[in-house]
Amino acid sequence: MTLILAIDQGTTSTRAMLFDEALRVTATAQEEFAQHYPASGWVEHDCTDLWTTTAATCRGVMEKAGVKAEEIAAIGITNQRETTLVWDRKTGKPIHNAIVWQDRRTSDFCKGLKAEGFEETVTDRTGLLLDPYFSGTKLAWLLDNVDGARARAEAGELCFGTVDSWLVWNLTGGAHHLTDATNAARTMLYDIRKGRWSQTICDRLRIPMAMLPEVRDCAADFGETRPDLFGKPIPIRGIAGDQQAATIGQACFQPGMLKSTYGTGCFALLNTGSEPVRSNNRLLTTIAYQLDGKPTYALEGSIFIAGAVVQWLRDGLKIIRNAAETQPLAERADAGQEVILVPAFTGLGAPYWNAECRGAVFGLTRNSGPEEFARAALEAVGFQTRDLLEAMQADWSGQGETALRGRSTATLRVDGGMSASEYAMQFLSDIIDAPVERPPVLETTATGAAWLAGARSGLLPDMEAFAQGWRAEARFEPAMEDARRDARYAAWRRAVEATIGFAGGPSR
Repeated sequence: MTLILAIDQGTTSTRAMLFDEALRVTATAQEEFAQHYPASGWVEHDCTDLWTTTAATCRGVMEKAGVKAEEIAAIGITNQRETTLVWDRKTGKPIHNAIVWQDRRTSDFCKGLKAEGFEETVTDRTGLLLDPYFSGTKLAWLLDNVDGARARAEAGELCFGTVDSWLVWNLTGGAHHLTDATNAARTMLYDIRKGRWSQTICDRLRIPMAMLPEVRDCAADFGETRPDLFGKPIPIRGIAGDQQAATIGQACFQPGMLKSTYGTGCFALLNTGSEPVRSNNRLLTTIAYQLDGKPTYALEGSIFIAGAVVQWLRDGLKIIRNAAETQPLAERADAGQEVILVPAFTGLGAPYWNAECRGAVFGLTRNSGPEEFARAALEAVGFQTRDLLEAMQADWSGQGETALRGRSTATLRVDGGMSASEYAMQFLSDIIDAPVERPPVLETTATGAAWLAGARSGLLPDMEAFAQGWRAEARFEPAMEDARRDARYAAWRRAVEATIGFAGGPSR
């Protein structure tokens, strides 16, 4: 057994990847699936699609590589977080489509809970904000709106799970109803300090605790696959939510280490060690990973629009045909123009959390064209990342010997599709005044899941050896003068404040 099978179940597609003993990718299979939008602000997946694409890609990657089940030591799973599923405990049949993390149908419910002062309880126990983004209110909605669901849940007939739980249930033929600590930490139902489901929150949301999965470490025994799936049972030995899996894949195992993943949006995580740090800047306190029963915590900030701003240049403005065109355009931009794009197309994420904002462009002249728009789009990602890092630094300042004591002491490890842009990564390094390191494999979520499963099964090295083996494919060093950096960032902050002001809301 010399291979690890990693399942990367994402928002728009499912991938299966085979890794060898050196954590090199030997084969990949991927399938997209449909998105469903039954009402404005509602996003759903067919639960069956999530499972069938998983089974198909696993079989597909094994066939492509000519590999049999007996050659695979273990399976690791990483998944889109917060997406909510409920199914019948006996039949395994879902009671409704999965409600996706992007879904906003419980906004009014969340506003009501905030009005009664319940957000303090949620934040104190879970480290999260009271927002439709998380699973808890989605689950409450299903129990309230699917005929008979609440009575069935109270009778112990229904199971709740995030996508990882749903996959484990199906992979094991219904033998196991499990999750890991990182996915549990994103449900808004899990007490991250006590390491158990919160009775207080479940009672307020009227969620029977009997429907919740058992929570295990990220590297643990999650059962074995049904023999008929792949010809022979394969043990499942690792699970982590996608952003935590990326943190693991980037070997961010020491307090103070930072990673930022650039996909459609951006998620930055700062390892804060064995103690959770409560944010005063509306970041999220979460579990980075849990091994040997010991959680390691993180501060997390999310940017709604990262790679999506390049998609907007392509599909909205139609000034590029593909993402690769942004770099040469940006390099030809007029240095005398200071065009700033605030890509608040769906509101502003951390640390502002203003859902009412919409995108804005500042500094246009009659000579502004595709070049200036391309440069502004790439630079917006750097500006937004600095917003997150400044908030993280303020929250964690002075806590512990390894705490950040200035931007220049931190190195940011990056991954995701947009991190391939040389221009964007150099500007990122310039504006945060810190080195930026990019690994050879940008899809680090699957790498993290593979390492969890491989380390647990004994095929891959332990944490220390894995961290020592991490290598950067490219390193970007800050080259911008301090005065220029400060002026550029000050202009960005003015643009954000003006955007928030136009939307009628207060600035941070």
